[in-house]
Amino acid sequence: MSRLDSFIRRLVAQRDILNHVAKDLPLPADGAIMELGLGNGRTFSHLREIFPNRRIVAFDRALGAHGSSIPDEGNLILGEIRATAAAFAGTGAALVHADIGTGYPEKDAVTLTWLPQLVVSLLAKDGVALSGLPLDQPELSPLPLLPGIAGDRYFLYRRRDA
Repeated sequence: MSRLDSFIRRLVAQRDILNHVAKDLPLPADGAIMELGLGNGRTFSHLREIFPNRRIVAFDRALGAHGSSIPDEGNLILGEIRATAAAFAGTGAALVHADIGTGYPEKDAVTLTWLPQLVVSLLAKDGVALSGLPLDQPELSPLPLLPGIAGDRYFLYRRRDA
């Protein structure tokens, strides 16, 4: 598969799962949405549309988003995600979306040494996590993906007590 086709497949999976979460999965009544990896802001823009009444906090190393996709002041946290998002541990996020994989197994392996526990620390009980990387953590129960989405393309979880 070409890298272009792989990219398209990933973005379609991401959009379809986010729409599924918004329409079909109950989220905790309270709690913000945490976007780990703002990037160019396309996913943030979509989250803003499908969750218009939720606070969305986005994290990234540096601002690279399109001007129309920049969070309001106080909802954009810049710096190393591992450290900056940790300051939000225990805040009870309803949804955490983490799209910070690189496609390089050795780099993603390093991220996976801290990302699963960080996601758990951010989520409220019964909160939902969506990630481009697998989050192997006892508190996270895998949820079924939509038909047609490859099991290694995107990962969906609900936080339960371990």
